[in-house]
Amino acid sequence: MRGRETAGTIKDLPRAKESLFLNIPYDSSFTNLYLAYIAGVSSFGLMPRATLEIPGGERRLDRILALIRSCAYSLHDLSRVELDRRPPTTPRFNMPFELGLAVSWQKLKRPNHTWFVFEAMPRRAEKSLSDISGTDVYIHNGNARGVFTQPCNAFVRLKSQPTTREMEQAYERLTELLPELKERAGASSPFEARGFQDLVLAARDITRREIAPQSSPSRQP
Repeated sequence: MRGRETAGTIKDLPRAKESLFLNIPYDSSFTNLYLAYIAGVSSFGLMPRATLEIPGGERRLDRILALIRSCAYSLHDLSRVELDRRPPTTPRFNMPFELGLAVSWQKLKRPNHTWFVFEAMPRRAEKSLSDISGTDVYIHNGNARGVFTQPCNAFVRLKSQPTTREMEQAYERLTELLPELKERAGASSPFEARGFQDLVLAARDITRREIAPQSSPSRQP
């Protein structure tokens, strides 16, 4: 493994204006987009946070709210609104629910919290969640390249502006590291607390070394 991509822990890293709450589905078919989001967000100098970090013994809803409150940004992927085929067949409500928590936090308590909605298909979010009509929905078409292209539009006000090719390079490197990171953590899936932490730290190290930082990720005036 090149360097020490996983030194330290997420708690050791700066938060607040650099943190982004990543609200995405956790399943094997989403692995490529999961890695793409971590690599892409990190390329902008932001630190992804997710509910994967929440210990099983703590009250989950309180910890989700605390995570959202600790972040200046939140990104909500609503591309998995279809019915889960495993019985009982139900839609996934976690992602829209956590979007609602973020919107409430922004409207009632923290006006400078910025949230973004991502989807795979045009116009589907406006149909499945009509209350967000008038909100920009960023369409990634269900592929990693879309995950790199659309943040360039969403984060256009950040001073650090990586190219899509730089994000792709970070993603490719992170994908190469995934088997080793899983082996070191003794994990069968990347969707575990340790796996997520190691991926975030590796992505930050990769982007710090391989993407020339232009500036801090603070908003432009």
